This record gives sequence, structure tokens and C-alpha cells, in this order.
Amino acid sequence: MKDYLSKMTAEQACAFQADVMNIVSQIPRGRVTTYGLVATLAGWPSHARMVGRTLRYTPGAEKLPCHRVVNSEGRTAPGWSQHRPLLEQEGVAFKPNGHVDMKRHLWMPENLFP
Repeated sequence: MKDYLSKMTAEQACAFQADVMNIVSQIPRGRVTTYGLVATLAGWPSHARMVGRTLRYTPGAEKLPCHRVVNSEGRTAPGWSQHRPLLEQEGVAFKPNGHVDMKRHLWMPENLFP
């Protein structure tokens, strides 16, 4: 696994962390977005894995709707048994293959593409 922190200064890492937390806090109920999109919105498009690490290890992230972030195929996080039930409680539909129906539930901020 790549260590992206070595490519960021301490200031950039702090800003990335704050941006990730801010972006995730805005995901509406019943919608999902991807780790890659969060990374892109934070200004580091190739850092999707770092988004996951940020959400897992940052104090206070547990208060955010982290369950609304899935991978680009709509798969939930392996090893997190509550991921799917939390999304289902919000009305998020899953396809027969177990992936989120991204066509119905993908959230992209309106100001993303001017």
C-alpha cells in the first residue's frame, strides 16, 4: 500500500483531514459518495485510500456520516458489519450483487463541475 503521507507536508495533511471531514459532513441522508470523489473534492484526486484512513483514524470522525462513503463500485467497507444496515436505514437501495445502487443514490455536489 502506498504511503501518501510522505507526499504531503504536515500542513497539507492537516488541510486534507479537515477537508475530508467537512465534505463527509455534507453528504445528505439517503445518498452516498465515493472515497475517490471525496479525495478529488479535497484536492488530492489520487488519494482515495487516504480518505478511508482519515475516516477510520481521525478522532471525531465517528460523529460523521462515514457510512455514506463507499467505493466507486458501490461496495461497502469489508469488515464493517454495520455499513449496509446503516445505509438501508436511510433508504439506500442495494442491487442483487450487494452493491449500492449508485445511479439512484450517488451524491455529487452541484458546484463540483462548473
